[in-house]
Amino acid sequence: MKLKKNARCQICKQKGGNKKAIIFLPHHRLALCKDHYISWFEKRVEKTIKEFKMFSKDDRILVAVSGGKDSLSLWNALAKLGYNADGFYINLGIDQYSQDSKLLAEQFAKKINRPLHILDLSKEVASIPEITKATNRPACSACGTFKRYYMNKFARDAGYSVIATGHNLDDEVAVLFGNTLKWDIDYLKRQYPVLKEENGFLKKVKPLCRITEKESAMYAFLNNIEYIEYECPYSEGASSIEYKELLSKLEEKHPGTKLQFYTNFLKKMYPLLHKEEKKDLTKCKICGEPSFQEVCSVCKLKQQVSKAKTV
Repeated sequence: MKLKKNARCQICKQKGGNKKAIIFLPHHRLALCKDHYISWFEKRVEKTIKEFKMFSKDDRILVAVSGGKDSLSLWNALAKLGYNADGFYINLGIDQYSQDSKLLAEQFAKKINRPLHILDLSKEVASIPEITKATNRPACSACGTFKRYYMNKFARDAGYSVIATGHNLDDEVAVLFGNTLKWDIDYLKRQYPVLKEENGFLKKVKPLCRITEKESAMYAFLNNIEYIEYECPYSEGASSIEYKELLSKLEEKHPGTKLQFYTNFLKKMYPLLHKEEKKDLTKCKICGEPSFQEVCSVCKLKQQVSKAKTV
């Protein structure tokens, strides 16, 4: 379903106005003008934050920023809603992609007048291309491991209480679909909009979990947020992208399918999985960070990189 010609904003009509609608949200059956769309987006983010008790105005929030539409839209919305949110960008050293995304993140931080912390992975370990070559591990897997590690470590050391990421509904549904195909119980048990603070891991939240990728892109566009528009070169061929394409085709025929799939998982399946026993966390004997094993994944990768450099 597309926006009808000469359609009017439904909220404006309710208030006696007659503004032209610029976007139609089929799964909400809602046609909105620019101002009411921006307002709708921010209210939806606020509602999600409150429903899942993600954080309050008293919390110091660290937003994981990639230079993409989702993380920048999230940071913008949180700032406008009055939350104490700063940005955190990890320079992965992926050639032009990292240069472009870093510049956009820095420009946006200046635009909203909020601090942006930058960590250079090549100074901590090595760049993602170097790590991939040294470890023979898929780039996306290594990247995710290091991102989670340094986000948590930096946020905790800098006194932040919550880490917020820009994962949208399309991201969450694609991951949920993939984990369901494999019946990967360990991952399914952790797929929730809020991961509570425990044993050295800070609280992690996903305020955009009910916002689609298109909705996020529209919000960025209407707020004149410049973001990196091309994908990371290492993401080509990723199964999650294939799942997104498949689910988007289903969504076109049956609007609301993705939201229903995700919402029903949270309401009906997650509570059952959450009753399962949790794995005991320990501390990595090398770096002291929380880990499920004696030596954490990051330290193992560091050892492989170090070994490769000496060969």
